[in-house]
Amino acid sequence: MIVFSDDGPGIPESHAAEVFKPFVRLRSTGPAAAGGTGLGLSIAKSIVEAHGGELALRTREGAGCTFVITLPLILG
Repeated sequence: MIVFSDDGPGIPESHAAEVFKPFVRLRSTGPAAAGGTGLGLSIAKSIVEAHGGELALRTREGAGCTFVITLPLILG
């Protein structure tokens, strides 16, 4: 399991599922508002799923986000 968090504005719970769709960009302020194509999380999710894993979002609106990558353990 890989966990990474930020202390940004967070993502509204109502948009949590949307952020993994291609070209989706949420309105933001500050440096994050300057660019992006809305592909990063979609690509990351595709890569993780191609390896049999899962990419999940735990959001705390107003207090940042936590992304959790879970990959299967392959022994052998």
